[in-house]
Amino acid sequence: MRQDYLEIRGLRVSFDGFVAVDGVDLTVLQGDLRFLIGPNGAGKTTLVDAVTGLAAASGSAKFDGTELLGQKEHQIARAGVGRTFQTASVFEQLTVLQNLDIAAGSQRRRRSLLRARATVPDSVQLAMETTGLTTLRDRPAAELSHGQKQWLEIGMLLVQNATVLFLDEPVAGMSAEEREQTGELLRRVRRDHVVVVVEHDMEFLRAYADSVTVLAAGKVLAEGTYAQVQADPRVQEIYLGPGSRGPGHQAVH
Repeated sequence: MRQDYLEIRGLRVSFDGFVAVDGVDLTVLQGDLRFLIGPNGAGKTTLVDAVTGLAAASGSAKFDGTELLGQKEHQIARAGVGRTFQTASVFEQLTVLQNLDIAAGSQRRRRSLLRARATVPDSVQLAMETTGLTTLRDRPAAELSHGQKQWLEIGMLLVQNATVLFLDEPVAGMSAEEREQTGELLRRVRRDHVVVVVEHDMEFLRAYADSVTVLAAGKVLAEGTYAQVQADPRVQEIYLGPGSRGPGHQAVH
């Protein structure tokens, strides 16, 4: 069975002489729920910006043999790379179904889009089932909870045939129940996708990460399982200072 993967080599991003990402190497395989963590200013979001076309960078970032660096945002999206932001980008006045319909690139005119459709495309139906939004298909996005909007945005990436998903702090502001549902959603999605989660919530990371990459000052500081990076003295130093037991130590039993 073919396994997709994202391969980043020597990624470097600088702004007016300040090096935000400094020679990062990163390989993420389909099926590996990868969390990207690090203190503020570590370069996490800048790395995602570079790979998704929002920041100029040197080095290489390839998916499915396609070089992403230097491409326009829409070209990168067409290559199968998508992202979410901390604040979900959905059409608040439209329903869940209509949001997904638009994201799927439907050729229907806007007038017909706003009418109920008799049949639902398979890709849209699957996205609603995957994200748990089937029963809310006719609900305006404005009425969704914060967590449900995040799930809708993930669903919009799925119907766009994104194979690489960058998710920026997906559980920020969620209830405990929503966080658990999001974790299970990510586990479902990672089976057929390359998933990279930028996250600060160490309890969520501990519960759901397959592997963790720690960035500090624009460089990869450590990489491995949660237990491995938590035990790394360099990670402990960065997060909590000498004598600590690493990120999320209070949540570990």
